[in-house]
Amino acid sequence: MSRLVIIGSANADHVMEFSHLPEPGQTLMSRSYRLEHGGKGANQAVATARLAQPGTRVDFICHLGDDAIADTMIKSWLDDGIHPQGLKKMPAMATGSAMIFIGDSGENCIGVAAGANASLEPEDVHCHQDLFKGASHLLAQLETPLESVKAALQLAKQKGTVTILNPAPAGPLADDMLALVDIITPNETEAEALSGIKVEDEAGAARAAAALQAKGVGTVVITLGSRGAYVRHPEFEGLVPSYPVKVIDTVAAGDTFNGALMVALSEGLTIEQAVDFANKAASIAVTRHGAQRGIPYRREL
Repeated sequence: MSRLVIIGSANADHVMEFSHLPEPGQTLMSRSYRLEHGGKGANQAVATARLAQPGTRVDFICHLGDDAIADTMIKSWLDDGIHPQGLKKMPAMATGSAMIFIGDSGENCIGVAAGANASLEPEDVHCHQDLFKGASHLLAQLETPLESVKAALQLAKQKGTVTILNPAPAGPLADDMLALVDIITPNETEAEALSGIKVEDEAGAARAAAALQAKGVGTVVITLGSRGAYVRHPEFEGLVPSYPVKVIDTVAAGDTFNGALMVALSEGLTIEQAVDFANKAASIAVTRHGAQRGIPYRREL
């Protein structure tokens, strides 16, 4: 049985839809509201579980609040096949939450309250070191404390596990942390924050990817939305195009891409094939409403 590990956040997503996103200082009346299960870590864990081959073990290391939404989330993750050992409810804390505004174009803006996500400390990571034994890949993001993400990357490297970092939300990272990353998956904004190079086209993506590799990262995959993803890898460099679809909701597109990428790489696909698989999964996710609700299953690809 292959094993994949995700460490990260879980949020209750409060989603409102508008004809267009509000300008600073502007108040708009939402035409709809819904409560969804979200958080980058949880979205990526769900994507991994739904897209992996039967028999793959998926573990998710996450802190939740002591509240009803946490119970509902855990039940849904178990239904998707995620193992419960890495999940912990924190007494007297609330589950993380996010306010998400979506415009008719499918674009969004998001504000996050960390809640219990902020309580995930390096010692908590080490308490789950057994989950790393035999794991082929680790996937992490930046919605939990940075020192905990670094501890997970270090532990994975010690265990011989391939490390994948989705560096979101955007922000600078120290070179010693980047050196722990085998594969990094920024979008245009995140690539610029990490490299100092603006990514407006394929040439900019190539320069940013080279700069990130110079900082110690192994492979760089820069997601470019509807254009696809730019890859810099020893065996392939160039753009892997996306699949043209009508975009409805982009909230979990990147998370679906990351979960799918890890699954494909764990199954032995080449980097080009894996990115194509991830593009296909993300292209389905953006045609549906909701974060985890919109993530496809393997049989749909």
